[in-house]
Amino acid sequence: MQALLDVILPVFVVIGSGYLAVWRGWFSEAGVDGLMRFTQSFAIPCLLFLALTRLDLGQVFDWRLLTAFYAGAFGGFCLGLLGARYIFGRGWEDSIAIGFCCLFSNSVLLGLPLTERAYGADALSANFAIIALHSPFCYGVGITAMELARARGAPGGQVAMKVLKAMFSNALIIGIALGLVVNLSGLPLPAFLRDGFSLLAAAALPAALFALGGILVRYRPEGDLRVILYVCAVALVAHPAITLTLGSALQLSDAAMRSAVLTAAMSPGVNAYIFANMYGAARRVAASAVLIGTALSVLSAWVWLGLVP
Repeated sequence: MQALLDVILPVFVVIGSGYLAVWRGWFSEAGVDGLMRFTQSFAIPCLLFLALTRLDLGQVFDWRLLTAFYAGAFGGFCLGLLGARYIFGRGWEDSIAIGFCCLFSNSVLLGLPLTERAYGADALSANFAIIALHSPFCYGVGITAMELARARGAPGGQVAMKVLKAMFSNALIIGIALGLVVNLSGLPLPAFLRDGFSLLAAAALPAALFALGGILVRYRPEGDLRVILYVCAVALVAHPAITLTLGSALQLSDAAMRSAVLTAAMSPGVNAYIFANMYGAARRVAASAVLIGTALSVLSAWVWLGLVP
């Protein structure tokens, strides 16, 4: 209960403040769109860039950590895709979008602040290792699957170019890539740049949490309830369960296990809706899964915090 009060609820107070402000008309929807754009395109890329420049890559990029988390993520995608197709009878494009909802956990807006509050800022190294590959991996899987479903005989090179173009126009991936370049090259970052990026990064998580709450106002849980609950079950239960099982089998360290399982236990991120909207597939399911999954994350995070060592 103490973890719920001290770690989880403060994060959701910020989300709830954004929801209340937009719902009551104290903050406009246009304003919250601008705030989310600021965080997604500028502040969070700066946060990830700085984090990647400082990481000890050889120590943090542990294959056991990445295997446990991403096997769980890919397992979630397969469960979502096949469940949507063969249990609920959805078309292939809808099924891929639903699979993406189960694949893309909210690793930044929920995973980072919850891990930091639970274990401290020093515990975030494993989170940043996961996040460094998260967008490239998830978008790579989702876009490849969707483009293959839509290709219908298009050349493989054309599909590959669409995948690469979509991935590397993403600001988060650009921030991660530049951070890795600086880290691997050993180039010193001038103090004025580091300090300026640090100011932007400091605003990233609180502003993003507030904006997330404001954006959730427009999502209405309507129809497709069985599919939505299935998505939430896969995202909040199956993904972290697979990650915990594999992490235990691979003898993952306690610190890495905490980051991996807690990140895996997060709800589908806003990117799940962005992906569905980009392809015009299962948008109502994606939007409602983000809303309901975010609310259920209060309980799922509490449970998984108690289960990890």
